[in-house]
Formats: sequence, C-alpha cells, structure tokens
Amino acid sequence: MTRTWHFVALVVALGVMLAAAAPASACRPRTSVANVEDEVMCLVCGVPLSLATDSPQAGRERALIARLAAACWTKQRIKSELVAEYGTAVLAAPPGNGFGASTWLVPLGGLAALGAGLVTATGARRRRESLEQRRSTA
Repeated sequence: MTRTWHFVALVVALGVMLAAAAPASACRPRTSVANVEDEVMCLVCGVPLSLATDSPQAGRERALIARLAAACWTKQRIKSELVAEYGTAVLAAPPGNGFGASTWLVPLGGLAALGAGLVTATGARRRRESLEQRRSTA
C-alpha cells in the first residue's frame, strides 16, 4: 500500500511540475518587430522605424519591441508601452481621440465639402444646359 501512495505522490508531483512549466513554453510571440516597426517612428530620424537603419535610437526601439514580442505581448500593448516610454510622437499615425482625432476628421471633412461642391456644380450645370436646350427648341 505504501508503494501505491509513493506512485500517486510521484504522479501528482510530475503533474504540478509540468503545469508550472507549461505557460513558459506555451508562449508563442503574437507579433514581430517587422509587424510593429511600420507603425512607429524613429524619434531621431522622424521616419517610420522600418526605414531608420543607422540610428541608435531606432536600435533601442527595435530592441524594446523584440523583448516585448518575445514576452508574448500583443501589437497594441507594445505600441502602448512605446507611447508610455517615448510619448505619442513615436506613433506613425496619431491617436484616434482628443486632438489627434482632428488629424483624421479635418481631411475627411474637406473631402466631404469637395464632394458636395462637385455635386452642386454638376447639378447647376445640368440645369443650365437643360434650360438652354429648351430655349433653343422653342
């Protein structure tokens, strides 16, 4: 009977050790440096990180991204950490809230106004041509 308990204790101990080791080995990176570097900027060069090849700052940013990616951080979480470390200037695209939202909304508003102007001008031209055609036929 003592052998049975030793065997059970051994199986339980192995199970606990495997369960403790599983999270470390189950971690597969969710993103890569290449996947993140086109969405962040080199703060020294002022270009996307994917284009900054010789800058020491770009190397530091890449090293941080690689370390966080190896720790199974998501792309969004890595970008949030970069913002916490370097500020919003590190993002290639401005944030979609606050003042950064105006960077997206102003050009969209301009495009909408341009579209409305084209529709109005086209309608006025068609009405004028229709009126001229009626006058020439009458």
